[in-house]
Amino acid sequence: LSLFCNVRESAVIQALDVPHIYDVPMAYHQEGLDSEVLAAFGIDPAPKPRMEPWQALSKRIHNPEGEVTIAVVGKYTGLKDAYKSLIEALSHGGLANRVKVKLDWIESEIFEKEDPAPWLEKVHGILVPGGFGERGSEGKILAAKFARERKVPYFGICFGMQMACIEAARSLAGVDHASSTEFGPTDEPVVGLMTEWLKGNMLEKRRATGDLGGTMRLGAYQAELAKGSKIAEIYGDTQISERHRHRYEVNIDYKQRLEDCGLVFAGMS
Repeated sequence: LSLFCNVRESAVIQALDVPHIYDVPMAYHQEGLDSEVLAAFGIDPAPKPRMEPWQALSKRIHNPEGEVTIAVVGKYTGLKDAYKSLIEALSHGGLANRVKVKLDWIESEIFEKEDPAPWLEKVHGILVPGGFGERGSEGKILAAKFARERKVPYFGICFGMQMACIEAARSLAGVDHASSTEFGPTDEPVVGLMTEWLKGNMLEKRRATGDLGGTMRLGAYQAELAKGSKIAEIYGDTQISERHRHRYEVNIDYKQRLEDCGLVFAGMS
């Protein structure tokens, strides 16, 4: 390659296959890529690279101290790229805690036909991610019910959190027909369309009868976390800012009834 491409022999770099993406920096360092790049830009003398953090990370990856299985109960599990950010977040969480995270992908509609127990009994946690529409929603509600009754850690993101609140309303608060207006008209709208919220100093308004196009609540908003809650402990603060991307919310009119049956609203925005 050096001879026929008119490239210095030291600048011929192998792109070797490695077991994990975070092994790539060390592989290229061993090939001398970093030194060649610095030389090409005339950075001389080059500072000595700090490879210790990458070496420590690689050690965590290849020598986990345990393994956990997380069930991801969704409606797009046939295309796992739809949950790419989730996969990476769980992987990073595993690295931080030095455990290997195994994901068990489950189509939520299965639980509308089969008992969730055989699918969920052996997992260490259940994650129900975001989604749109009624399809598979009852399966997600059943997953939330299993988690609550069996005391399995449950993480509901966006739609997954809403389904957990609907499950609690039905099973604990006596709201037998609790539902979401996303699915159509309902007498018990435990989850409903957001109609008003502050964005900076401006009041944003939406109407349930209007066109839903472009009506999401988007961007960063302030949230207040309950003192002493687990989420406040994780953030190390009670005032945070997080990005939003949704148009439905838990109906504040049901908040007290849900709290009375044991739910904790640890974050409000």
